[in-house]
Amino acid sequence: MTDMEENFKKKRFVLLFVLALNWLVAAAKVAVGLFFGIVSMVADGIHSFSDGASNLVGLVGLSAASKPVDPEHPYGHKKIENFTSLGISMLLLLVCYEIFESAISRITRPTVPDASPITFAVMFITLAVNGWVVFYEYRKGKELGSDILIADSMHTRADIFVSLSVLVSLVGIRLGWPLIDPAVSFMIIGFILSSAINISRHVFDVLVDRSVIDRGLVEKVVLENSTVKKCHKIRTRGRLDDIHVDLHIKVNSKMEVAEAHALSHLLQENIKRSIPGVTDVIIHVEPYKQ
Repeated sequence: MTDMEENFKKKRFVLLFVLALNWLVAAAKVAVGLFFGIVSMVADGIHSFSDGASNLVGLVGLSAASKPVDPEHPYGHKKIENFTSLGISMLLLLVCYEIFESAISRITRPTVPDASPITFAVMFITLAVNGWVVFYEYRKGKELGSDILIADSMHTRADIFVSLSVLVSLVGIRLGWPLIDPAVSFMIIGFILSSAINISRHVFDVLVDRSVIDRGLVEKVVLENSTVKKCHKIRTRGRLDDIHVDLHIKVNSKMEVAEAHALSHLLQENIKRSIPGVTDVIIHVEPYKQ
């Protein structure tokens, strides 16, 4: 098994594990929310189910992104992860619409929900689970260089703020302020929209080839080799686990072609070894003139 295959295998395991936890949490929220008539808890549960849906989308995306390089795709298929992350943000927008409809319905046809101790217990438990899931999935996303895992953790992170908002709603109900329930649902919409925007911004950064790493870091690695007189026109693009670098170096004008070729290969390996995530380096050699 290649390193890339092992990497994708680990990503799939994380998503499957998180999927199981998300749906367990979602089922608990929806069941308790429906039983006690608490719309914000039901909305929170639907959002948790959407977390599970995003996990499924992520699994499909990972399957496609894990395909090896081929003649038609010489740079591989890893950007499919970014498109999948964009799909996750679209799911968040659909969830916002569902919550909005529920909140409006509660305002136009008000009822007084019952906030019992069990509802508080469910929310505290699910809040703890969500907090652990965010920590685990985000850490694994950084460790494995996965945009899908990072995006999905941001999706789940919204659940933490949502759950806190629902707890505020439950306290308001206990104090005799039932309308705080739909009001908190509107707050939930704000949290979810924020997550969708953050995910989309990161995806577009990759798709429009925004610079990934500091050019100074690349220059520092290159100039550690005293044969290089100057390093310039440094460009980087790609994903955190698939960074492409191209640059120009100036060397002694009397250097032979074979020596310049060997130097380029040496610098390429030095950059890949020194900067995590770099998978491709193109170096243009120029004569140095004092």
